[in-house]
Amino acid sequence: MSNKTLGLDDRLSSYLRSVGVREPAVLQQLRSHNAEYPQGHMQICPEQGQFMAMLVKLIAAKQILEIGVFTGYSSLVMALALPDDGRMVACDVSAEATDIAQKYWQQAGVAHKIDLRIAPAVDTLQDLLAAGETFDLAFIDADKATYPEYYELCLKLVRSSGVILIDNVLWYGQVADPNVTDKRTSILRDLNAKIHQDQRVELVMLPIGDGMTVIRRL
Repeated sequence: MSNKTLGLDDRLSSYLRSVGVREPAVLQQLRSHNAEYPQGHMQICPEQGQFMAMLVKLIAAKQILEIGVFTGYSSLVMALALPDDGRMVACDVSAEATDIAQKYWQQAGVAHKIDLRIAPAVDTLQDLLAAGETFDLAFIDADKATYPEYYELCLKLVRSSGVILIDNVLWYGQVADPNVTDKRTSILRDLNAKIHQDQRVELVMLPIGDGMTVIRRL
C-alpha cells in the first residue's frame, strides 16, 4: 500500500526513478490513472515493479500467482516480463478495480497471459491445489488479515526453489513500533517473525515500497 519507497524523500525518489527504472508508457499511463483513483496509493511503486519483473526473468518464471490485483499495475509489470506462453492466475474480489486492470492488460497486449479469478482468494487457491497446479512465483498483496493463510497455501502451490513475494511487510513502519497493536499490524508483525524462523524457506526482507519479503521455498 505505498506508491513510493518508505524513507525516500521526493527528490531522491525522483532521482532513483530517473536513472534506475525503465517504465513502459502503458505502466506510466496506469500509474497516472491511479493517482486520481480512490485508494490509488495501494499501487506498488515503479521501482518495486521493476524489481519484480527482473525476478520473473531471473528465475525464468512461466507460471505466476497473484493475490490482490487492484487496478492491475503489478499484474501488468509481471505479465510484460513473462514469455508469450507464460500464464498468470490473478485473484481479486473487486470487479470494478479489475475492469480497469483488464483495459490496460489489453492495451499492453498481455491479456491472453492473465487468468483473472473474481472470488475470495482462499477459495481460488484451494481450487488450484485441488487441480494440482504449481507456480514458479507468487505475489501476496491483498487483505492483511488473511496473509498467514495465503502464505501457507502459497508454500503448497509454489514449486521447490520457487519464489514468494509478500508486500507491505514494513506497514508504514508500524510493525517496528510496539505501541501499535491493531489487528492488521499485529498480524503482519507475527507473520514476519514466523517467516524469519521458518526452516521451510530462505528469505530477505527489502525496504522497497512499503517493504517486501522475498522468499525462496526449499
